[in-house]
Amino acid sequence: MGKKKSGSRNLRKKELEPMLIELFQENPTRWFDLQGIFQQLHLKTHPAKMMCIDVLEALLVDDYIKEDREHGLYALHFSTQVMEGTFRRKANGKNTFEPTDGGEPVLVAERNSMHAMDGDTVRVTMMARRRNHVREAAVTEILKRSDKQFVGTLQVRKDYAYLLTEDRTLACDIFIPRSNLKKGKTGDKAVVRIVEWPQNSKNPIGKVVDILGQTGENNAEMHAILAEFGLPYTYPAAVEKAADKIEPGITPEEISQREDMRNVLTFTIDPRDAKDFDDALSIRQLKAGLWEVGVHIADVSHYVTEGSIIDREALKRGTSVYLVDRTIPMLPERLCNFICSLRPDEDKLTYSVIFQLTEKAEVKKWRIRHTVTRSDRRFTYEEVQKVLEDHHEASPEDYNSPGDHSDASVGKDARPAEDFASELIILNRMAKELRRRRFAAGAVDFDRQEVRFDIDEKGHPVGVYFKVAKDANKLIEEFMLLANRTVAESIGKVPKNQKPKVLPYRVHDTPDPNKLMNLSEFVGKFGYKLKATGTRSDISKNLNKLLSEVRGRKEQNLVEMVTLRAMMKARYSTHNIGHYGLAFDYYTHFTSPIRRYPDLMVHRLLTRYADGGRNVNQERYEGLCEQCSDMEQTAAQAERASIKYKQVEYMSERLGEIFTGTISGVTEFGLYVEVDENKCEGFIPLRDLEGDYYMFDEKNFCLRGRRNHHTYNLGDSVKVQVARADLFRKQLDFKLIR
Repeated sequence: MGKKKSGSRNLRKKELEPMLIELFQENPTRWFDLQGIFQQLHLKTHPAKMMCIDVLEALLVDDYIKEDREHGLYALHFSTQVMEGTFRRKANGKNTFEPTDGGEPVLVAERNSMHAMDGDTVRVTMMARRRNHVREAAVTEILKRSDKQFVGTLQVRKDYAYLLTEDRTLACDIFIPRSNLKKGKTGDKAVVRIVEWPQNSKNPIGKVVDILGQTGENNAEMHAILAEFGLPYTYPAAVEKAADKIEPGITPEEISQREDMRNVLTFTIDPRDAKDFDDALSIRQLKAGLWEVGVHIADVSHYVTEGSIIDREALKRGTSVYLVDRTIPMLPERLCNFICSLRPDEDKLTYSVIFQLTEKAEVKKWRIRHTVTRSDRRFTYEEVQKVLEDHHEASPEDYNSPGDHSDASVGKDARPAEDFASELIILNRMAKELRRRRFAAGAVDFDRQEVRFDIDEKGHPVGVYFKVAKDANKLIEEFMLLANRTVAESIGKVPKNQKPKVLPYRVHDTPDPNKLMNLSEFVGKFGYKLKATGTRSDISKNLNKLLSEVRGRKEQNLVEMVTLRAMMKARYSTHNIGHYGLAFDYYTHFTSPIRRYPDLMVHRLLTRYADGGRNVNQERYEGLCEQCSDMEQTAAQAERASIKYKQVEYMSERLGEIFTGTISGVTEFGLYVEVDENKCEGFIPLRDLEGDYYMFDEKNFCLRGRRNHHTYNLGDSVKVQVARADLFRKQLDFKLIR
């Protein structure tokens, strides 16, 4: 860059702006601090420097430069005009381009999209910037098509057909020639892949991949939800065939290489409808005041070898998916429900963390071993809870909380639950102490109710109940947390001069300060105080205080939901940063290899390192962690979609009925209201709010009438009538009853 004149005293803004632009364009990859910019432009006077800061702010607003606020640095937003990345299609035409090397998304108008599809890898050219307009790009080449499929309802005409889809990335229907119809009929739920989108055509051309069944039929709708999120709804025959050839393999030779714990009292505690029992607890007294507690996990890695056809399918899925009425397993049924499942009265190969604990849950010793175990009893959570309550060992709040179902026994052949009362009581007392210490260390207390449905034989929802975590659930949770933390520490905690071996950790970052400030302002409208600054421990205590104060209030669910959104998402990574929500410095997932792929990775690495194996490639395992994190989020979205569908289906038989609800969302388009008795959420369009012209007050989360100043606020109690139930859009519409 040529030398600038030093006479900055008489410099004007319109002269300074092109100087700054030239500086950044000539150094497209360089970051500048303010002093460096002042020096490069020879700005020596205070007014000139202040003017420069004003121009920098304007360039930031115009998205011409980007800022690293933490370090006070500035750089050119785009170092090149031609970039590669991912195309994101939006139904409103405001598509975006996400650069591969990071950075903010860039607008791509529909006319400049080349009909790229959501998820396509594209090459774009940055367009000449218009003054006071956002930065735009134009797609110049589609480098790789995504494998995205579309789900919808077929409409078949004499010479052609089309797919009606509610996909939010597509604003038009998909045209389907009859030759691509695969015998589909009007009203069929279908999966369609786009094969062509001519440049001058309004509609893309598609081909039917699969017919799921008639719209409205339960199996078709559940499979449609899975297909919508790119999740499998069938299991490949070749994978199931490979699983069918696997034998349990509990031979004398195998047992001799393991710690034999079949003579120690062992049992599983799971939901009443569970079939894949991947964890069990054992307990025996070693001496007065000292107990041995074993956390035994199905040894899936013994049966699923890395790189095998079963392993490749498990990695692709990443996790089991739990829809309202079914489980889509990560592993073939023969493995997850039979060979690996810790079923009662069957010898099983397990991977165990075995603790020596005092009655105050102080860990004196621990060991990690390959074991062979035998479960003496399969418990449901309800059975264990009843034992604890009958012996007055449950927490006070448990006696007043709604239960799932009170009579979920496991069968007449099982030993009475009362026979295990003393062991269950000891474990419950230890779990409570572990939990107390965890919260004292700064763990955040998120115990939210979950909506569940009673389903008839046709998959139709006939009732709603709420899953509440009581002491029986927390007993299992605390020992699983203890095992997971111990495994993570066994690899991650090394002397200062040593580098820990690679391990997938379950990490959870500290909350974003800006989100905490917004949360503080939000809860302040309900009369609560939240101090959003301080140490990690201070913030955790403040959050717990808020969650405790709101419990039992009408706004509880709303405040909990908004608080949860202020938190960062937990994920998998080989770079350990600790787990903020649990207040653990080291944490991993070890206890559910039947349903989570990261647990299977952890099992394999533990075995490798215990056998003296070398460290593994961190970059490869970080990629696997990202894949598993992505699949976890996708599965969660599908699970929520299935709940939403069943809520709409359940309320479709209650059209015209009136309910009391709570305003759970306020937008410029209307109000979301959650029915108090069943947590089904519906929408009241702005046009249906009669008697005034309502304005959206984004800052105060309310709609305010222009004439009479009546307001609808988040958390307000209202009466609503069920007006419409649209299963196709998974949408409930309510009418406000004044």
